[in-house]
Amino acid sequence: MPLNTDKIDDAALALLYLTLHDGNRAWKGFDWDVLGRLHDKGMIGNPAGKVKSVVFTQEGLERAKALFGALFEG
Repeated sequence: MPLNTDKIDDAALALLYLTLHDGNRAWKGFDWDVLGRLHDKGMIGNPAGKVKSVVFTQEGLERAKALFGALFEG
């Protein structure tokens, strides 16, 4: 069965929001392919490098917050 990578990306983006710190940073403990797709979609800054967190773009931060609410809030 083929995977719906858009749904995976949305779930990962919402979970990145859970680790939000310093205003617009999130810990990047996700699959590199997912992080690469989120970067390609303009949701996060470049995930490559030694830094253990990624920076949300403004669009990515707003989408992550909305997805987090839709998926995980009561």
